[in-house]
Amino acid sequence: MNPFSLAGQTALVTGANTGIGQAIAVAMGRAGAHVICAGRSNCDETVGLIESGESLSLNFADPMAARDVFADRKIDILVNNAGIIRRDDSVDFSETDWDDVMDVNLKAVFFTCQAFAKAALPRGTGKIVNIASLLSFQGGIRVPSYTASKHGVAGLTKIFANEWAAKGLNINAIAPGYIETNNTEALRADLDRNKAILDRIPAGRWGKADDIAETAVFLSSPAANYINGSVLNVDGGWLAR
Repeated sequence: MNPFSLAGQTALVTGANTGIGQAIAVAMGRAGAHVICAGRSNCDETVGLIESGESLSLNFADPMAARDVFADRKIDILVNNAGIIRRDDSVDFSETDWDDVMDVNLKAVFFTCQAFAKAALPRGTGKIVNIASLLSFQGGIRVPSYTASKHGVAGLTKIFANEWAAKGLNINAIAPGYIETNNTEALRADLDRNKAILDRIPAGRWGKADDIAETAVFLSSPAANYINGSVLNVDGGWLAR
């Protein structure tokens, strides 16, 4: 048996329409999983890249959007990737921008994990992979709600492991470093900023969405059965510098 195979498993990946979420969904499919690609935008492009996949409309502006998803079908793997970011100086940051980010990035993660666990705990098996951030460890600048939410994702990952690991669930998180996606295009186009970032990364390159995707497959596979409550940095060594 291949300990890295997801054959026979069903995975739900949120925010699977583009970027890291799309890469995770495709990698899960390559590993043999049937993949439910969830997003507030159309995921048909992602589904088309997967041998066995389907699209599901979920908008986590409603943190309870997934409350009924797990009740009527067996889902073995949950990847909480959907997220948003708002930028402004902390002294000017609005309540609306705070609440919008916290609802999607933290409140929805909690209640989606809760709904998954209610279905998975009686079976005694299941894997959750949360997408955290370098800002689960650092403060950042001009992104107060994002930083708070990603610190919260790291904390939720640990408390879920404390409560559910002995009952057969594995809950871990990935903290991506600087990854080549649409969201970082402006940073990479800024020659000075790009150089400053690369000078800090020991690996000497930006990460690729596949770097995160393959890590998610690993954490979802039998090979990671004794990993629980971890927040795994996939950052080319950024936090080690």
